[in-house]
Amino acid sequence: MISSAIIPQPLAKLPWRLIWLVALICTIGIVTLYSAAGGSMSPWALKQAITMVAFAGLAVAISYVPENLIKQLTFPGYIIILVLLIVVEMVGFVGKGAQRWVDLGFIRLQPSEFMKPAIVLVLARFYDLLPASDVRRWRGLWPAGLLVGVPWALILVQPDLGTATMVLLGGVTVMFIAGLPMWYFLAAAGGAAVAGPILFAMMHDYQRKRVFIFLDPESDPLGAGYHISQSKIAIGSGGIWGKGYLNGSQSHLDYLPEGHTDFVFATFVEEWGLVGGALLIFAFFMVIRWGMNVSRKSKTRFGQLAAAGLTATIFFYVSINLMMVMGLAPVVGIPLPLVSFGGSAVMTVMICLGILMSFERQSRTRSTLS
Repeated sequence: MISSAIIPQPLAKLPWRLIWLVALICTIGIVTLYSAAGGSMSPWALKQAITMVAFAGLAVAISYVPENLIKQLTFPGYIIILVLLIVVEMVGFVGKGAQRWVDLGFIRLQPSEFMKPAIVLVLARFYDLLPASDVRRWRGLWPAGLLVGVPWALILVQPDLGTATMVLLGGVTVMFIAGLPMWYFLAAAGGAAVAGPILFAMMHDYQRKRVFIFLDPESDPLGAGYHISQSKIAIGSGGIWGKGYLNGSQSHLDYLPEGHTDFVFATFVEEWGLVGGALLIFAFFMVIRWGMNVSRKSKTRFGQLAAAGLTATIFFYVSINLMMVMGLAPVVGIPLPLVSFGGSAVMTVMICLGILMSFERQSRTRSTLS
C-alpha cells in the first residue's frame, strides 16, 4: 500500500490497486513481445511500451472528467463516430483487403474502435432518459436497436467481423441490464438462427473458411487451419510450468503465425505454462471484478449501465480472444487487450478504464458527502 503522504493529493485519489493490476498485464504484454521478437525490443516491445504509457496517461486524464460531462457528450460523440463510419465507407483507406480507416495525413483513424465504448455510453444515456415504465415496452427496444444496428452494419461491410461483434455484444449487454424482457433476446436469437444460412452465404470466403475450420480444425491443418493448430500445439507444449522465458519453439521458429498479435496468449503460455496463463487470466478477472463493483456502487442509473457495459466490453475482448486461440470460437481477429501488439485495443480498453475510474471517483465523492 502506497502512503498517501508521499503522493500528490489528486493522484492519491486514483484506484491504485487497479493501476497496479493493469501495469502487471501491460508488463506481461511487453515481456511477451520482447520474447516473440527473439529477445529484442524492436519491432514490437518498445513501440508497445510507448503506446501503453501514452494511453495510460489518457485514461488518468479521462478519470478526472465529471460524469455529467460524459453524459452530455454521449449523443454528440456517437453521431460524430457514426459520420466517420459513413466517411470510411465512402472514401476510407483500404489496407489488407479491408476499408476501415480515415486517412488524415498524419494518422490513419479507425472510427470503429471508438464505437465500442460509444455504443455502451449512448445506450446507457438512452435508458437513463427513458422512463422506467417504458423500458419493457416497444419504445424501449426499437430506438436502442437502431442505435446498435446502424453502426454494426457499417462496420460489418468494411469488413470487420470482430469489431462488429464487439459493438453488438456491448450494446446487447446494456439492453439486457437495462431490463428489457428476456423474450426479446430469445426471439432475436431464434431469428438469427433462422437467418444463419443467409448470413453465412453473405460472408466473405475467408470468413466462411474460419467457420469451417472452427467446426473441423483438422480439415486443412496446413492451410486455413494452420493458425489454430499451431496455437493448440504451443499451449499444450507449455505444460504446467512452461518451457522457460525465451525458449518457446513454436513462436521463435515461426511455426506460430501472429504470435505477437491475435495469438500472443499461445506465445506466453508456451513459455510460462499453465501457471503463467492462469496468473494472467486471474489478473484480467480482478480488473473485470473491479469494474462490476464500480457499476454496483454507482449512484446513478447512467453510471450503473455504462460501467457494466464498459466492463463487459473488456470481458468480451479477453474471453473471445482466449476462446479463439484455444479453438473454442472461430478466429475473428480480436486481440488480447494490453498484451497483443497494436494500439487500437490498448486505446479502447484504456478509454473504458478511464471512464470507469471517473465513475468510481464520482461514486466515492457522493458517498463521502452523504
